Amino acid sequence: MKVYRFERGQALIIIALAIIGLAAMAGLVIDGGKAFADRRQAQNAADSAALDAAYMRINGGTDLVSAALESASRNGYDNNGITNTVQVHSPPASGPHENDLEYIQVIIVSHVKTYISSIVGRDEIINTVTATARTKTPEVTKLLNGAAVVSLAPNSDCNNDKSFWVHGEATLSIRGGGIWINSGNDTCALIEQGSGSLRLQEGYNIDIVGGASIQKAHLLTPAVTVGAVPINYPPPFMMPKIGCAQLAEVSPDGTTMSAGAWSDIFPPPGVTYLQSGIYCLDNGINITNDIEGHNVVFKVVDGEVRFSSEADILLDAPNHGKHAGLLIYLPMDNPHKVVLNGGSESVIKGTILAPASHVLIKGLSSPFGFHSQIIGYTIEADGSDNVEIIYNEEQNYHALNMPEVQLSE
Repeated sequence: MKVYRFERGQALIIIALAIIGLAAMAGLVIDGGKAFADRRQAQNAADSAALDAAYMRINGGTDLVSAALESASRNGYDNNGITNTVQVHSPPASGPHENDLEYIQVIIVSHVKTYISSIVGRDEIINTVTATARTKTPEVTKLLNGAAVVSLAPNSDCNNDKSFWVHGEATLSIRGGGIWINSGNDTCALIEQGSGSLRLQEGYNIDIVGGASIQKAHLLTPAVTVGAVPINYPPPFMMPKIGCAQLAEVSPDGTTMSAGAWSDIFPPPGVTYLQSGIYCLDNGINITNDIEGHNVVFKVVDGEVRFSSEADILLDAPNHGKHAGLLIYLPMDNPHKVVLNGGSESVIKGTILAPASHVLIKGLSSPFGFHSQIIGYTIEADGSDNVEIIYNEEQNYHALNMPEVQLSE
């Protein structure tokens, strides 16, 4: 077969184009892989830099730029202006959180030199990555968004470790706040059995992280809302710091008690009036007879809390000072049970905070009800009473929320 000169020339062109194509493919594989690896490294560096700057802010530091630049440098991006630049903006200069002072933005631009792609005229690949961190500084605010009744347990089951269980003929009639159930159990974070009912007024919700097991849906108003975002446990606020500088004393006639530390049965037999102040109790609370106390706080260091249905209980929390709104507090290391009840003339005001305890709302025949926020590890409602629970932010405890750092982009 005869080959003409112009055909030999075509072959050279085809070979040259093939070489260029192979070089381009090789560049795509080698240089593209290098650029992809650099992009991942740059993103990790930007994330770390934004978080380090955020942590500096919540810890009281002010030189956020230096914190971010030092972090980026440790991770390979030293802001030399040639191979990379690192920008720090607070508030962010772009994006959905632009001009929001709660956010810190880090932008890394990285220039990746190519090996093979330069043959086809591409000497570098530029990667631009962005990270944004949110800093939420501590603030004194209502607990857990003002939910009236809260079960903090992150996990539960359907048998012995129920998170929120309403049964018997108990009715919780709630105003001023909702119900929050933190358990992620898919089927029974909330259990309703028998004629147990929940009645929320004023548009508040029954919010559950997990799911619900309900025998009679018409006894729950409104219907439950599942799939809520869980909160951390222990809960994300500062626990009260409470102490007693003196010992409590009983008056000579045995009817009145002064505030202070007490290691015996509380209240002592015969005491019907509690003076204002803080009571630090090593042996729980067991109220079986009528009692009255105003501007009082009970720190139950150890032991159970039990209110009898036979006792008219008139107790209210302080209305000012650092413990304003706090009535009963069981620290995290006191997991003992809390049983809430009371006679027909009872008046109970203030937060009942028992983050590690099972709280049994047994009853309260008083039409006044609990003017309280009730927070326990687990919650149970039983009995035959219609229990009024009224949450009023001004009558309940506020605490310092934990500072938060969140990587948002």
